[in-house]
Amino acid sequence: MSVSVEKLEKNMAKLTIEVSAEDLEKAIQGAYLKQKNRINIPGFRKGKAPRAMIEKMYGAGIFYEDAANALIPEAYSKAVDECEETIVSQPVIDVVQLEKGKPFIFTAEVALKPGVTLGEYKGVEVPKSDLEVTEEEIAGELKREQENNSRVIDVDDRAVVDGDKVTLDFEGFVDGEAFEGGKGTDYPLTIGSGAFIPGFEEQLVGAEIGKEMEVNVTFPEEYQAKELAGKPAVFKCTVKKIEMKELPELDDEFAKDVSEFDTLEEYKADIKKNLEEKKADAAKRAKEDAAVAAAVANAQMEIPDAMLDTQVNQMIDDFARRIQSQGLTMEQYMQFTGSTPAALQEQMKPQAMQRIQSRLVLEKIAEAENIQISDEKLDEEIAKMAEMYNMEVEKLKSVLGDAEKEQMKADMAVQEAVTLIAEAAKEVEKTEE
Repeated sequence: MSVSVEKLEKNMAKLTIEVSAEDLEKAIQGAYLKQKNRINIPGFRKGKAPRAMIEKMYGAGIFYEDAANALIPEAYSKAVDECEETIVSQPVIDVVQLEKGKPFIFTAEVALKPGVTLGEYKGVEVPKSDLEVTEEEIAGELKREQENNSRVIDVDDRAVVDGDKVTLDFEGFVDGEAFEGGKGTDYPLTIGSGAFIPGFEEQLVGAEIGKEMEVNVTFPEEYQAKELAGKPAVFKCTVKKIEMKELPELDDEFAKDVSEFDTLEEYKADIKKNLEEKKADAAKRAKEDAAVAAAVANAQMEIPDAMLDTQVNQMIDDFARRIQSQGLTMEQYMQFTGSTPAALQEQMKPQAMQRIQSRLVLEKIAEAENIQISDEKLDEEIAKMAEMYNMEVEKLKSVLGDAEKEQMKADMAVQEAVTLIAEAAKEVEKTEE
């Protein structure tokens, strides 16, 4: 087998791969052996017809496609190893010559890893994060904990107020006629949730149990039921039950019930400490992200379309696996969201481009800064992984091949590059827009 590489524009290349006539003959014979039991030739028992007879009756190329499909994957893989280029896309295959007695020749058009010219990456300016925890934020955490520990009680001595949960019967009419899907019985609704069309829930404020009332609304122009879109409607509603949340008092007893502390002040101090830690972590990530984005903006590179398409397809595959783990297929997702495969690809392109550019720039920074990951550091990372997966370190090492270990080293070098440029970044106050 031989391979030649032709560099094209925009970091693309064409690999011309030649497989010997002998290997092609073996592949054709293999295709014949696989297919012969499915081919009927008059005068021969099924599977007993000679290859020459089949080729004479159906044409010399009857086994070519299967032979090519058998040869291409291995030949392409060997060509990738031999050509010493870093290929970053799936190949586009084109058969050039496929004829018995001659070498099998095909081309593979691929994207090559783009070169990167670094700009400024040390000392870039990034927005300064606000680390102060306000009393309002502490109060918000306390409110959420109150909500989590609230109890629902029935109300029968007043009308509906905002925030109540009501149980109601309703029926909707357009132009005096009831419409499909406009009727509900014993329907639970939290006032202010926005679950119904605009204006509906607000008009239930003041409703009394057992008394029918009318709610007048207009369906939005973009309403999903086209026959109702933009039309005024009247709903006859009867509230049958009112419930409200009763929140616990914010006192020392509350603190004892929901935490390990004896007083509310101690509990609030712990909330403040936790919020400060969360803000510090978020600020660290924001600083890293901003520093990387600045380094990318200052760098120069040309991303081939095929590389971008490959990244998009990988992201879509990852997304499909995630939703499948939740019991949803991609077809169902498309139906529920009204999206299409083409629209999903376009939607993911900006994030895919960001991932590609960030990785390339960080790899180049790691190279420029001579960031090397020692075997000792790799062992430390493997030990952390083993603890995370509850595995023995040596067992995990044994299942990791050389390629996986080298990939881990590359990922660790990239993360060190992130740390380097983030620590060197200059924080500046955010400007009001």
